[in-house]
Amino acid sequence: MTRTAVVICPGRGTYNKPELGFLHRHHAQWMDLFHNFDAIRAETGQDAVTALDGAGRYTMSKYSRGDVASPLIYAASFADAQALADDIEVVAVTGNSMGWYIALAVGGALSPQDGFRVVNTMGTLMQEQLIGGQLVYPYAGDDWRDAPARKAELLADVARINATDGCDLALSIDLGGMLVLAGDEAGLKAFEASQPVVQERFPMRLANHAAFHTSLQTPVAAEGRARLAPDLFAQPDRPLIDGRGKIWWPGATDTQALWDYTLGHQVTETYDFTRAIQTAAREFAPDLFIVTGPGATLGGAVAQSLVLADWKGMSDKAAFQARQQVEPFLIAMGRDDQRALATG
Repeated sequence: MTRTAVVICPGRGTYNKPELGFLHRHHAQWMDLFHNFDAIRAETGQDAVTALDGAGRYTMSKYSRGDVASPLIYAASFADAQALADDIEVVAVTGNSMGWYIALAVGGALSPQDGFRVVNTMGTLMQEQLIGGQLVYPYAGDDWRDAPARKAELLADVARINATDGCDLALSIDLGGMLVLAGDEAGLKAFEASQPVVQERFPMRLANHAAFHTSLQTPVAAEGRARLAPDLFAQPDRPLIDGRGKIWWPGATDTQALWDYTLGHQVTETYDFTRAIQTAAREFAPDLFIVTGPGATLGGAVAQSLVLADWKGMSDKAAFQARQQVEPFLIAMGRDDQRALATG
């Protein structure tokens, strides 16, 4: 029996110390493709992806950089999407933040090599300019129940700070029960000072992350459009769900508009991952939600997004866990205990 699935590609922050060697462990059969990626990196004198993945030591200072993390995550996620079991039918593809670029390749709107060029170019530009930063802060409680009043309160505080002279702050990613905020140092510090520490770790800064999905990235978007031509983009083979919840359908996609969104709005405006997942659930009603590797941290945001939508009657964390335990429908390929559920 065929199982339908929405594939979800991860963004930055998912290739960490445990993931070192991911490509060699799971995708040795794809080394020819990875060497193609190495050749693209060699054009600009950058370290080979295969060498980075095969290194004997992981350091946060190096591997959290946009020009290092982005190509590694792309290679791992793209290869994972090709490793799905034969009985899985992919009905749509989406991703979180940088994962949108990967989704374009998985969904056929970019070739594997052109998808890599987009990811490597944008990751490098972000790192070179490193405008602003990001932090994460939860608005939902430990039970994952929706807390719209708390969310509105936090967003009002963000707006207040952003209106203060010398401060830039905005919602970068709506990420399940979390808010990813981005801005300049003054804006980030103001938020950290205005909100209590929760769960002993939030607000949490994200290392080597720029102010993604805000107007501060306008120069990066402009340079990306100058380097990456519209003719790289083609009709997708599978429906793509972007960071607004919009669906780009095969055979009906304006590829110029897709290029413009990808290197425009997607870079400089809020990325609503929550809406993307909820659109996937409501429009495609898949049997499975499959989060490709590397890492497995995005699974929580997917689960929270479904709970916030009260999908299939799941109104809190306990309801999600009960359903997941009986018949796992959320599979994180970066988890060894779940990977076989997707690969067969």
